[in-house]
Amino acid sequence: MMAAVQAAEAGVCADLYERNDRVGKKLLATGNGRCNFSNRDMNRDAYYGSAVSFYEKFFSVFGVSETIDFFGQHGMLIKDRNGYLYPLSEQASTVLDIFRFALEKANIHLHMDSKVKALSRERRTGGFQVILDGEKRQEPCLYQAVILACGGMAAPKTGSDGNGYALAESFGHHIVEPVPALVQLRCQGDFWKSVAGVRTEAALELFIDGRKRSAVRGELQLTDYGISGIPVFQFSREAAYALLYKKQVSVKIDFLPDYEEKAYRQFWESRFDTGREQTLEQFLTGISNKKINQLVIRLAGCKPSDTAGRLPEGKRRKIAELYRYFTVMVSGTKGFEQAQASAGGILAEELTDRLESVYVPGLFMAGEIIDMDGICGGYNLQWAWTSGVIAGRAAAEYVCGVRGQAMKGTGQRHD
Repeated sequence: MMAAVQAAEAGVCADLYERNDRVGKKLLATGNGRCNFSNRDMNRDAYYGSAVSFYEKFFSVFGVSETIDFFGQHGMLIKDRNGYLYPLSEQASTVLDIFRFALEKANIHLHMDSKVKALSRERRTGGFQVILDGEKRQEPCLYQAVILACGGMAAPKTGSDGNGYALAESFGHHIVEPVPALVQLRCQGDFWKSVAGVRTEAALELFIDGRKRSAVRGELQLTDYGISGIPVFQFSREAAYALLYKKQVSVKIDFLPDYEEKAYRQFWESRFDTGREQTLEQFLTGISNKKINQLVIRLAGCKPSDTAGRLPEGKRRKIAELYRYFTVMVSGTKGFEQAQASAGGILAEELTDRLESVYVPGLFMAGEIIDMDGICGGYNLQWAWTSGVIAGRAAAEYVCGVRGQAMKGTGQRHD
């Protein structure tokens, strides 16, 4: 939508092909329906993928301030929550409505229920023909430029099933294998059902083949299959690629992250000293969620009725370690159906910094189809806006250049 609006505003006629019955279905699900559309703390470390090498170039063209101006000029008031930007209405439908009205104002022709099966290029004119799936009437016109903004593979029910990759590959492009990103992790263990539904503040560290790769903190969600929540999402794509390449993946969880190491030891020494006559169930009450306490008792090889002061030193140490160094082995991720984004996509080295194919002049890319994805916090939507602007403007400039060449020497006015 952003690419189409920008191309039209740059002076060319633009058509938008949408496989669903209406535009923007996937947008409505972002930010739990509130649409965290950008983040003031925009930085290179928030992104992964081969296209990060163009980070400064991309976001100097259209960054956070330009995004704020764009939505503001279209009438949307903005709420800033510690740098996380939302529409003041806290409704994703507001952002979608902004685009719907902009598409209408720009006279963009919308083709609904139109899944693009293939693209062909006429040798004589170099124009692109859109070939639709099914029995729909084929469009007879040729397009001087095409922008692939098909998304990746996350939430395929909304239309992003990887079809865009096939379209790009048909023109010689190579794809970094997609994996789910911003997604839950499946973990080994027979105890997960006992703690399902727990939400708790925790610090997490991701290890790949025994080496620490990431450290985050936030609200952890325990499920009947493993771990979820924003801190898990932040490193899930690293875990997904490690699993793809058959590496060992583990996550260390600290359920009491506010304690420094020395203070942590002192806490347990004092706790065991003052609560030595209590049962373990009583002794651990108030330390963490009750379900976590019960799991710690079980994994330490104890019973809730055991007296805290009579525990052997080894079991005391085990209890303290389980709250601090609760380590789980990751066996997989949830699928693309549950993922908020997908990692991977078209190699950046096969695109110019204007997001044009290095193989096929007039073929442009935008958004998640490119090998670039961000962490939670509005970064993926900002990449959508930024890449849409770059590709839309560049495609319009390309079309105007082609028309100019065609008009040269004819004595006709080039509009």
